[in-house]
Amino acid sequence: MDASLEKIADPTLAEMGKNLKEAMKMLEDSQRRTEEENGKKLVSGDIPGPLQGSGQDMVSILQLVQNLMHGDEDEEPQSPRIQNIGEQGHMALLGHSLGAYISTLDKEKLRKLTTRILSDTTLWLCRIFRYENGCAYFHEEEREGLAKICRLAIHSRYEDFVVDGFNVLYNKKPVIYLSAAARPGLGQYLCNQLGLPFPCLCRVPCNTMFGSQHQMDVAFLEKLIKDDVERGRLPLLLVANAGTAAVGHTDKIGRLKELCEQYGIWLHVEGVNLATLALGYVSSSVLAATKCDSMTMTPGPWLGLPAVPAVTLYKHDDPALTLVAGLTSNKPADKLRALPLWLSLQYLGLDGIVERIKHACQLSQRLQESLKKVNYIKILVEDELSSPVVVFRFFQELPGSDPVFKAVPVPNMTPSAVGRERHSCDALNRWLGEQLKQLVPASGLTVMDLEADGTCLRFSPLMTAAVLGTRGEDVDQLVACIQSKLPVLSCTLQLREEFKQEVEGTAGLLYVDDPNWPGIGVVRYEHANDDKSTLKSDPEGEKIHAGLLKKLNELESDLTFKIGPEYKSMKSCLYVGMASDDTDVAELVETIVATAREIEENSRLLENMTEVVRKGIQEAQVELQKANEERLLEEGVLRQIPVVGSVLNWFSPVQALQKGRTFNLTAGSLESTEPIYVYKAQGAGVTPPPTPLGTHTKQRLPGQKPFKRSTRGSDALSETSSVSHIEDLEKVEHLSGGLEQMTLEASSTEGHSGAPSPRHTDQTEAVKKGALRPEVDHPQVEGLESLR
Repeated sequence: MDASLEKIADPTLAEMGKNLKEAMKMLEDSQRRTEEENGKKLVSGDIPGPLQGSGQDMVSILQLVQNLMHGDEDEEPQSPRIQNIGEQGHMALLGHSLGAYISTLDKEKLRKLTTRILSDTTLWLCRIFRYENGCAYFHEEEREGLAKICRLAIHSRYEDFVVDGFNVLYNKKPVIYLSAAARPGLGQYLCNQLGLPFPCLCRVPCNTMFGSQHQMDVAFLEKLIKDDVERGRLPLLLVANAGTAAVGHTDKIGRLKELCEQYGIWLHVEGVNLATLALGYVSSSVLAATKCDSMTMTPGPWLGLPAVPAVTLYKHDDPALTLVAGLTSNKPADKLRALPLWLSLQYLGLDGIVERIKHACQLSQRLQESLKKVNYIKILVEDELSSPVVVFRFFQELPGSDPVFKAVPVPNMTPSAVGRERHSCDALNRWLGEQLKQLVPASGLTVMDLEADGTCLRFSPLMTAAVLGTRGEDVDQLVACIQSKLPVLSCTLQLREEFKQEVEGTAGLLYVDDPNWPGIGVVRYEHANDDKSTLKSDPEGEKIHAGLLKKLNELESDLTFKIGPEYKSMKSCLYVGMASDDTDVAELVETIVATAREIEENSRLLENMTEVVRKGIQEAQVELQKANEERLLEEGVLRQIPVVGSVLNWFSPVQALQKGRTFNLTAGSLESTEPIYVYKAQGAGVTPPPTPLGTHTKQRLPGQKPFKRSTRGSDALSETSSVSHIEDLEKVEHLSGGLEQMTLEASSTEGHSGAPSPRHTDQTEAVKKGALRPEVDHPQVEGLESLR
């Protein structure tokens, strides 16, 4: 490229191209270093400071820009990174630099150059997208073109609007028709830009009986138009969709065009499917858009071009009205908006433009054909094979009823349970979308909520593939990831109802219905002091749930747990994550309630022990004071006098026992210290009762994780080990009996009276009880001792 720059006669253009190349290389190299050195954080320098008087060189300024662009990536790892825009992107960026340079030319040269750029770009776009004899308006904001078209329609239909202004509109109010599937906020934007009240907007519903539920109802639209005409209103403009913003459906544009010609309505078309007009084969519904009065296109995302304006193509014969409406301008700066697109289209060429759009359509068709073979995946755009948008969702159908989301087969399943499973499936689809976006970032998947279908996933390669570099292998990887996640989704959905029933049947647990949680479910432990009438936070409950989360995580199971506030209150809850088919829900619920009770009892025991110790100290102080008073009465007053008491004690010493008090923590009682001084040893006291175990204790095999159901092989192995264990116990009993006989014989030889030695008798009894290991050199005994 350096050799090509040397051939340019204008040194400013050559220097501009060289500087752009060096700047882009510096920014891209620094981005790669940032990705490789994730451990090092760049100094962002985002704190404003004074402007340096001596100035800075270009390298320092670009370094500052690079730091501002990538300085916070370590803090926000989920934020999208800048894309590698490639050579065609460099041409678009060069257009902005050239625009600033061209604006310094003299007026005549500037007029000729801008006219050439505008006319070339308009001609190329009209021929590529089959819109003959059209004009073009280039704008930065995508909706700006439609606002200018509305102004043109108002000036065309209201001849006295320039003179009388709003009075003309007041006498005959204009009506703008928008589809219910139009992108959100479009109608409000038009009213704000045009200064019209909201009643000038008419929302046309989509089909309810026949056709797609995302297509405009043409029959209902005709009825609305007739009603507005009868009320003295003026039907002004209709906005149709060639690819709705949500699912990519195309309205019946041919039928809408006939209706607009009948009532003199301006027809404007927008949507992502307009990009397919550049292909050799175009569906009839999209091809009808070439007969509309205007259309808005976004070639930047379609072709992967950054900082390229959107384009509105229109047909109108009066240049004065287009100038008043703002669609044309005499300012060179407005005409130079087309410069980045003018350079990029020449760089790509016709074949490159068609190839990019064709590649995106092939990606969507590839994904659609692959998803048709995957169970539990519903495609929402199956009837539109030419649509470059694929919208799908995970769902399970319950046989013998309307399409609902399948739960565990319960005989008496209420409609509320069905609705709960629908919300659960929406949460699972949101979880699936987040997982797929992390696993296959090049797919460009987005998660959206549809009123009729719920949460869905959208794949629109025309808007993302050119920027992200999506390939066919990425689509295959996306399908493989979906198939790998389906078992977890299906098992989790089926276990939710079982988990709910187990929790509702367990005392002390409350099932929390959270439609936004994608796991098995949400549960809250109700402690003894839990106030059910309030929705405020509960510090004691938060402490119990925090300890419960720590205990469950220590079990190292495959389940994930987290705590957080309840969906409708501020009380702490335990959230249980996704599950597999071998999850033992009963064991899980019983472990949760047993652990929570243990934490609560330990906490209450500590509080009670504190109170008991405090009362015991007070009681001990009272009793010690009483004992001192009794000692004074027994010894008399004379013994308390220092000198006299010593003489009396020498002649007649007092033999008094030391009396004190000891507090038994196990029994919680105050006891005397007299036995300690008498027997010179502290008593054992009361033995605490053993800690009760749960009723559902389950013996796990080595390597088996908690909350897993045992297979048949494990049951058989457990049965075999139980039989062999019984046999080993019998052998131990037999060996112990033989050992006892040997011990008695040995003792008879040593004793003179024929009675066994007390030491041998004690050893024999210890062996019987298992407290003493028999000293027998026998391999079976050694193995059994390890078993014991």
